[in-house]
Amino acid sequence: MDRLDELNLFVRVAELGSITAAARSLDVSVSVASQRLKQLERRLGVRLLHRTTRQLKLTAEGAALLEQGRPLLEDLDALTSGLERAGREITGTLRITMPAAFGRLHVSPLLPRFLARHPALGVHIAVADHMLDLAREGLDLAIRIGTLEDSALVSRKLAPNRRVLCAAPRYLRRHGTPRTPEALARHRCLVMVGRAGPMDDWVLRGPDEREHGVRVAGPLESNSGEVIRDAALAGQGIALLSTWHVCDDLRAGRLRTVLPDYRLPDGGIHAVMPQRRLVPPRVRALTDYLAKEWAGTPPWEKA
Repeated sequence: MDRLDELNLFVRVAELGSITAAARSLDVSVSVASQRLKQLERRLGVRLLHRTTRQLKLTAEGAALLEQGRPLLEDLDALTSGLERAGREITGTLRITMPAAFGRLHVSPLLPRFLARHPALGVHIAVADHMLDLAREGLDLAIRIGTLEDSALVSRKLAPNRRVLCAAPRYLRRHGTPRTPEALARHRCLVMVGRAGPMDDWVLRGPDEREHGVRVAGPLESNSGEVIRDAALAGQGIALLSTWHVCDDLRAGRLRTVLPDYRLPDGGIHAVMPQRRLVPPRVRALTDYLAKEWAGTPPWEKA
């Protein structure tokens, strides 16, 4: 029996004034309860109770232990009850990181309805286009786009990440529309820069499922998808961008798909979490919500 159990037994005896009543309330035998009280007294080296045939009376040391021990048990009970409730309810602060553009376009509009469903929940969002260390930053969840690197994190795919080649009509009028992947090498292409450097090797899969690889170059390289999109809208070249990023531009005709019969490798939009045995309910609630909102054909893919 650990010390908290011993303390709990002693407090029950003191409050109920009877070892028998305390034993009954804790579902142990009277003899076991008596033996444990004696063990507690031996370990502390003091007498806690004066026992007579008619009553139990606290010693000065017993009264001091009751005075200081009861609040400890009450605090522990409040803490464990709160944690058990938190395990069932959506409470606390959910700390998330996500890419700035994706968060603004496709997560931020969904948050008011999510928060209305969970009024006891708070959300802290850190937008960052570089990968934050979830454990070091104290984050519960990251939304990441693309192929995930092997790590100690766990992930859940929320939606596909389809990518397209696109350009502004003015660029295509001025420079022509490429008809084959190989023709991209002769065009001005806008190149994203990743952690490993410029992403200038574009691989496309044709209608016959044959892969075509081409090295591209152009007037602009950037690690910001927003910068690449803006340059494409300004007619500066052909860009490789995710449909979630340019869906409105494609619908409005500000950008046009280039080589629509060729597919680029798809990645995914993932919820990434620290490795945990138990996922907090607040994290599970948001990932379930986003997965449902983006199930099937995501909103940005719909006409």
